[in-house]
Amino acid sequence: MDTSIVTTDPIWTDTTTIPRRQRLDNDVHCDVCVVGAGIAGLTTAYLLACEGRDVVVLDRAGIGGGETACTTAHVVNALDDRYADLERLHGEDGARLAAESHTKAIDRIESIVDDEGIDCAFERLDGYLFTPPGDDVELLDEELAAAHRAGLHDVHLVRRVPWQSFDTGPALRFPGQAQFHPMRYLAGLARAVEARGGRIHTDTSADDMHGGPGAVVTTTGGRTVTTRAIVVATNTPVNNIVTIHTKQAAYRTYVIGLSVPRGSVVRALYWDTPHPYHYVRLADGDGADDVLIVGGEDHKTGQEDEAHAPFAALEAWTRERFPMAGDVRHAWSGQVLEPVDSLAFIGRNPGDADNVYVVTGDSGNGMTHGTIAGILLADLIAGRENAWSTLYDPARVTLRATPRFAKENLNVAAQYAALATPGDIGSPADLAPGTGAILRRGLKKVAVYRDDSSAVHELSAVCPHLGCIVQWNDAEKSWDCPCHGSRFNAEGSVINGPAIQGLERLE
Repeated sequence: MDTSIVTTDPIWTDTTTIPRRQRLDNDVHCDVCVVGAGIAGLTTAYLLACEGRDVVVLDRAGIGGGETACTTAHVVNALDDRYADLERLHGEDGARLAAESHTKAIDRIESIVDDEGIDCAFERLDGYLFTPPGDDVELLDEELAAAHRAGLHDVHLVRRVPWQSFDTGPALRFPGQAQFHPMRYLAGLARAVEARGGRIHTDTSADDMHGGPGAVVTTTGGRTVTTRAIVVATNTPVNNIVTIHTKQAAYRTYVIGLSVPRGSVVRALYWDTPHPYHYVRLADGDGADDVLIVGGEDHKTGQEDEAHAPFAALEAWTRERFPMAGDVRHAWSGQVLEPVDSLAFIGRNPGDADNVYVVTGDSGNGMTHGTIAGILLADLIAGRENAWSTLYDPARVTLRATPRFAKENLNVAAQYAALATPGDIGSPADLAPGTGAILRRGLKKVAVYRDDSSAVHELSAVCPHLGCIVQWNDAEKSWDCPCHGSRFNAEGSVINGPAIQGLERLE
């Protein structure tokens, strides 16, 4: 077993290249400006364009260049946060609306695929939820009852997951789930938006946004988009300094893809129940092989234990259950935003003008939450009633989630103690090529990286979002903020928000 797996691009980017769109190079006007060209942004843009609205989409990278490219594309109403927990937090009506909205999201994706003729390997299949050997199966009984109360009456208990290589014991079978190739789907969505008059500009960073009458988005190049409404669909809101970030936490989740003989694993979606949990699906491979995609081993961004080797742990878990698995062909990670009450935040941005909307808090179900966002935001912008609006309201206060809210924010507060601690190294000379570490220099903390040619790069270790000290992520060669999940590459450029600016370069 390889304990030093090197990260690669996600499997989707190996097979699909989406051409970048022209950078915004002039001031424009539109009905709705959508910031972010992932699943949530493009679905919102598509549904608005279908209603005849003039839509402009901006993205700092490219179409799907953020977290959508890192998904494993489980398209499900079997939610990562169980229905028993959703019922406890949001009541029976809330759990029912969650089941209804995610079910309709799957249906909407399928209808878009059919209507637009998108070749993205969309397929319906079963999903299975199981407990690890020796764990209490009463959890499955509780979840079965809660799923039925939420309206998912076709969920039922089966004797085991349909694996010949490993006996999981009892499992819940969720029919009617789906999977697809996410980047091909986004490519089709982008074409459909543009066919209806929408404009997509990549390599265009939205640096400043102001709602209200004459709402405007200003880009890095100084160009502006004047609009009637702004939708911020950037995984984590880059227009919001504090409010939303107190209600959710950023986690890294890890994925590997291994060759397996075609037909050796039944095509379905699979999830287990521990913390951290694991998730499994198949994708088409080359020749006589499929690719077994296995994810999990989540931890808070910037708070990884140095002894934690997530890719090695994933490989060990996989080989115990799938001894026929071959080489690890793909290895990547993604950013998951976990709300304190387990459901996404979709709607008007709290404390902002009424025409500024946000989408965040995917909670591990970004494909359906992103599609729900498109449906819900199209209704809100048009002034239509939507039964889901209160459930997903970003301004909501879920009293039963108060203990978790307090715990998460105490965790964030504790990270600021790093401002006063010693550095990890005493001198840049202590660094091997290709590694980074934090150095204290007087009152300052410095993020030091020695590249493969032994050149040293020094950056301020202070995250420009809210002043936390970043940490070196050796697995991904990045600087990660342990407070709100901002990430920067080894030389300080932004990878993930909420930070907009990169780490300050030091002489």
